[in-house]
Amino acid sequence: MENRLKAKYTNEIAPKLVEQFNYTSIMQVPKIEKIVINMGVGDATSNAKNLEKAVDELTLLSGQKPVITKAKKSIAGFRLREGMPIGCKVTLRGQRMYDFLDKLITVSLPRVRDFQGISNKAFDGRGNYTLGVKEQLIFPEINFDNVDKVRGMDIVIVTTANTDEESHALLKELGMPFKK
Repeated sequence: MENRLKAKYTNEIAPKLVEQFNYTSIMQVPKIEKIVINMGVGDATSNAKNLEKAVDELTLLSGQKPVITKAKKSIAGFRLREGMPIGCKVTLRGQRMYDFLDKLITVSLPRVRDFQGISNKAFDGRGNYTLGVKEQLIFPEINFDNVDKVRGMDIVIVTTANTDEESHALLKELGMPFKK
């Protein structure tokens, strides 16, 4: 079964963007390539159990097993050595990516306290969008009783757009709640 967000992209959004940016080919229309969810677990240096819990939560959210990220260099002030596990990330593509994005836009973001919309300034200049989430509790899969510690995460939406303006138009059409 095709995801409703992907169907909306194919049937409504792509033709609209062709018109808006005067593309000559349908292949020029920006699309979402992948979504990377990264969860840094800073206290994993002192307690390895925290990293396991973060991995379990990220598995619940994304539907696939995350990769454990390791420190690239040693920082004495943080008691950190090169190669120590300090977080986990997962890269979503295809069906899972659209499912996650749909869930993020329709269910999770509206559950954020005092939510006015997401920032218009979080584009990187090459058409990718980064969104920081302060707590994992906004996702419906996470059971409040099983949470030992509130962890945030970064969600990076990588698009094929060449400019921020194009990717902003794409995400707005997909239903991202940008600030007015």
